[in-house]
Amino acid sequence: MKRVLLLGGTGDALAIARNLPAPHVYSLAGLGRVPADLACSVRIGGFGGIDGLVGYVREEEIALVVDATHPYAAQMSRHAHEACAIARVPLWAVRRPAWQPQPGDDWREAADWRGIVERIAAFRRPLFTLGREPLAHLDEIPASQYWTVRCLEAHPGNERANVIDARGPFDLAGERALFDAAGVDVVVSKNSGGRATEAKLAVARERGLPVVMLARPELPEAGRNFDDAASARDALERWLDPT
Repeated sequence: MKRVLLLGGTGDALAIARNLPAPHVYSLAGLGRVPADLACSVRIGGFGGIDGLVGYVREEEIALVVDATHPYAAQMSRHAHEACAIARVPLWAVRRPAWQPQPGDDWREAADWRGIVERIAAFRRPLFTLGREPLAHLDEIPASQYWTVRCLEAHPGNERANVIDARGPFDLAGERALFDAAGVDVVVSKNSGGRATEAKLAVARERGLPVVMLARPELPEAGRNFDDAASARDALERWLDPT
């Protein structure tokens, strides 16, 4: 039987994993909740770099790797690309399209954390939706600012920051309530794409608030690329059962 290794951690990956039977493998880095209702095997943790991934693919007789990791998980995507080339195993990728600015948007791109800090210096109440990265900088918050940080895992804040653990999808009503409660005057976001966390951009647009957008990393090419989980899932079903 042709065995699939699905590299996940996103909603798209989970949608694909729910259709995978045993003995296919759904791999997670270990952050966030682990689904308990999957028929396929679930693997938690890293592979130990490119060499470790090559060894795993060979030992487990993986015939196809599907990269459905987050658009900002660039290192994992690069490792998958290199490992599949070495192991001579095909690589597919789910590359969620980036959000595009709409009329009324005020987006200000930043290449890295330093750029983000520079672009929010004039604001008082930023909302961070970058994942865990701001948590390493809670002791660096200037006296003029109070941060609201939303990420997947609970984490203590401090006198200058409130950390909210929450998982999308988020709707307009909920995002409006959050903006009101936190007094948000600037949003800091990854350009993740998809609908699950897009509502914050609509609320920022409604209120004329700027969005500091962390630039997407460049990702390696895959043998096949898909814009969404549904198209990847359909192609995978045909690959597993070509009859």
